[in-house]
Amino acid sequence: MSYILLLDIGKTNKKCFVFDEDYQIVFEKNTQFAETTDEDGEPCEDLELLKNWILASVREVLDDARFQIRAINCTTYGASFVHLDSRGQPLTALYNYLKPYPRELQKQFFDTYGSEENISLETASPELGSLNSGLQLYWLKHQKPWIFKQIKWSLHLPQYVSYVISLVVNLEVNSPGDSESPGEFTSKFTTSEITSIGCHTMLWDFRKNDYHDWVKAEGILEKFPPLVKSGGDFKSPPDYPKINIGHGLHDSSAALIPYLACFEEPFVLISTGTWCISLNPFNQEPLTSEELAQDCLCYLSYEDNPVKAARYFGGYEHEQAVKIMAAEFGVAEDFYRQVQIPEDLKTRYLAFMQQLVEKQVASTRLAVGNCPIRRIFVDGGFSKNEIYMRLLAASFPEMEVFAAEVSQATALGAAMSIHSSWNKKPLSKHLILRKQIMG
Repeated sequence: MSYILLLDIGKTNKKCFVFDEDYQIVFEKNTQFAETTDEDGEPCEDLELLKNWILASVREVLDDARFQIRAINCTTYGASFVHLDSRGQPLTALYNYLKPYPRELQKQFFDTYGSEENISLETASPELGSLNSGLQLYWLKHQKPWIFKQIKWSLHLPQYVSYVISLVVNLEVNSPGDSESPGEFTSKFTTSEITSIGCHTMLWDFRKNDYHDWVKAEGILEKFPPLVKSGGDFKSPPDYPKINIGHGLHDSSAALIPYLACFEEPFVLISTGTWCISLNPFNQEPLTSEELAQDCLCYLSYEDNPVKAARYFGGYEHEQAVKIMAAEFGVAEDFYRQVQIPEDLKTRYLAFMQQLVEKQVASTRLAVGNCPIRRIFVDGGFSKNEIYMRLLAASFPEMEVFAAEVSQATALGAAMSIHSSWNKKPLSKHLILRKQIMG
């Protein structure tokens, strides 16, 4: 049997999986790292710890006789760059996407290249400071030009992880032969990838389907390796000719893949957590100013298709409200999961949930747009909240609303994105459990 090794790197948890041909998890490990700080004293990922974990994890699985690994891929959080010098070594810290962005530099950018509204519409990216990863490069060029000049390649984090995987798989890495210098190796195994470039980065012009003009004008385009899609042109180091290495995916795009693979009829996926994000891969309508003002954006799927998304801070609002109610009534913060709770608390919680779901419905309808959507899938924490699900179903009487469950959707999606490179079995349409909810 063939297997795929998958690294799933979140801000908190770093996970290593092995999937078999039926997409069952047969090996799993996870860890957490303490943060470090960058040169400005801001908290950030410890890049050296991360690299060492990647190297150790890949070596451990490749050395395990139980698994015949035929492919390796990865998925990580987005909006984060690793900048490499000509020898393939990181030049800077892995800057946090929450790092404060200088307001005067932001003003300079929009004064030079157009209004915030126009640039945001063209790039389908609300203005989010450092979370617009393209602006991180603009910041480096204008505030740390001595570093910018040394950059050979700027890689989004998924593509850096893929590059490091290429290092450990290729036995020439630690002692390159005379025929291939470190710089040549770096250029050979570095890529830019569409889901990372096309997600609230302000780099991609959705109207032209190309890098935005400002990226070229600032000389930033030359810092990017060739652009690829996730599902093809695998990196196959010569020492392991039977292992295909994927280019890595942005985690939001990866989490959508199992649903796209299993369901052909148009749908909206509400991914619930701290943010409740309504994702519609079937809405091809350009982003409007009104949508942008209501926290809508677009990003590119692994197949280079735009995905309309609308965000609502529902999980956070729920968390804060539950804490207040629990303190006032002297109950545990998971009271809403209990069968028996005081009647006045039940009434208050229901009233709050009605307000929350009204906001959720407004957000989701933005993502739906004018599409003939008939199904809504909800995954994450709220999919297990009966009150939320019933109120949502009642608010969409014209649609089927399902509570969906899929184990490790982000890792699974990254594995499925390169299915043909390692798995000869047909892709199953039954990987997602679902339960229809009646309003």
